[in-house]
Amino acid sequence: MNTEPVPLPLRAKLATTLLKSAAALSRATGRGDGSVIGGRVGLKVEPQLLAMLARGKEVALVSGTNGKTTTTRFIAAALGALGEVATNSFGANMPTGHTTALAQSTGAPYAVLEVDEHYLRGVLPQTTPRVVALLNLSRDQLDRAMEVGMMAEAWRKALDGVSTHIVANCDDPMIVWAASTSREVTWVAAGQRWQEDSFVCPNCGRHLDRDGVHWACPGCQLRRPTPTWSLDDTDAVLAPDGNRYEVTLQLPGRVNKANAATALAVAARFGVSPAQALPRIAQVASIAGRYATVVKGEHVIRLLLAKNPAGWLEALDMVEPGCPVLLAINARDPDGLDTSWLYDVDFSPLRGRRVLVAGDRAYDLCVRLDINEVPFEHVPNFGTALDRTGNGRLEVIANYTAFQDIRAELDRVN
Repeated sequence: MNTEPVPLPLRAKLATTLLKSAAALSRATGRGDGSVIGGRVGLKVEPQLLAMLARGKEVALVSGTNGKTTTTRFIAAALGALGEVATNSFGANMPTGHTTALAQSTGAPYAVLEVDEHYLRGVLPQTTPRVVALLNLSRDQLDRAMEVGMMAEAWRKALDGVSTHIVANCDDPMIVWAASTSREVTWVAAGQRWQEDSFVCPNCGRHLDRDGVHWACPGCQLRRPTPTWSLDDTDAVLAPDGNRYEVTLQLPGRVNKANAATALAVAARFGVSPAQALPRIAQVASIAGRYATVVKGEHVIRLLLAKNPAGWLEALDMVEPGCPVLLAINARDPDGLDTSWLYDVDFSPLRGRRVLVAGDRAYDLCVRLDINEVPFEHVPNFGTALDRTGNGRLEVIANYTAFQDIRAELDRVN
């Protein structure tokens, strides 16, 4: 494929210039990284700007409910072995963010874009990607998000017959059904610990049979495909050529090793071998502050983002034994306004440790913890949590805007 930059028409050049100016102004005034406002301005001037900026680039798209940002960062790091990579590294995963990412790196021959599940159908034809990675589908933002089966069906229709190569998680029945209309699929055994959204077959409605990692529908032909990329019992990656690759990451949890396996599968489609990709992936230390460990005086604070039941399941497994934990919940527009998903999370692993609770909807979380028989302390903010826990390590798990609040408050703590 030709990866030479395609000259932009005059209107698109103007749109790109205004985009960069708006993004720079947003950063200068402390209103954010400028990805959203920049893309909004650019697309207002030239509605086809995203498609124009994508021309001549080899593009990978990454979508799913959880793990998009991390997997995108891993793939971008791996493709760095080939040259400059444009990417929306701060997680602005709608067309405004995609447009800004491409505009900021017009000379980059490669692009790796995280895509919100609802926007994949529209971004796909605009960017004509070489590879699309599909990670997982589970419930998220229940007050406004599409039901999981409906999302899988929408993806299935969008991917029907496309020439783009799909890298998909064979352990998620919803992903398998969505990807099965595609012409070319590479299956990755990326795991599915959260199975509560895939009890029934999305194709015929029968209850799925599960035997360990294997699953199959007794009423139709839908079943777990044989993966060509997988993790073994020691969390090493098994590649299609039979070679075994140790995965060393700075990010915690087996889920991130599965994300790395997906990244290796995508990178291989671009000609980057695991031996080339793994050292680059190992350098990724945090994702927009997620998993970051911050030292403030005598405090050592680790920040974990969890936005939905599947994410909380993984985050609760990552907390260090014996450390106090701060849980923070908001229900603002970016989070979704419905907190009923808290009742799908099992908080019992927190029994026996010190638990603090904060956030706009802290009382909702307090009720949930009480039902799970987890003792807790309510605190008004992050600073109070630090004062209450004293010196030492504190693990923080928060949903999206609560996470951002804590990062901002952490910056203000002396």
